[in-house]
Amino acid sequence: MKRSQQVLAIAGLALAIWSMCYGFYYAVWVEHQTLDGIGGALAAGFQHAALRETAASHASFAEYARAKYVYTREVDAHSHWIGLAMVLLVLAALWNRLSFGERARGLLAAALIAGAYAFPLGVLLQNHLPGMVGVAGQGLALGGSVLLICALLLVALGFAREPAS
Repeated sequence: MKRSQQVLAIAGLALAIWSMCYGFYYAVWVEHQTLDGIGGALAAGFQHAALRETAASHASFAEYARAKYVYTREVDAHSHWIGLAMVLLVLAALWNRLSFGERARGLLAAALIAGAYAFPLGVLLQNHLPGMVGVAGQGLALGGSVLLICALLLVALGFAREPAS
């Protein structure tokens, strides 16, 4: 097993473990309170609307929309980490069929790993750190996703090419 293949497999396993730990933490300590807040804001919005309290209704629905947006991004980050971990593990299993030299494989593995970790982390930073750090999170998410797309395109090219003789 080549070094780049080992690194890819270890990084995939580490990302899967990290994601499962994050998912456990989120499910036990955050998710139920978040869902309670989402449901409460939605119920309050309808209650205020029934009482014709327009301003309070709009405020409650705005709180519902914000909480739902944050919740969706939290769950998406977890699911993307798990999915990307599986992609890294599958690629590690097939890595020896890639028709690139070891140096190129190593660079591709590094790009895949960096993108797989950075993209969901950037999404979480946008949720939790306002201001410039949130903007940095947006840049991290964008950079990680671009890095992943480019690396996956090169991997696809490497699988499509004829192996070097």
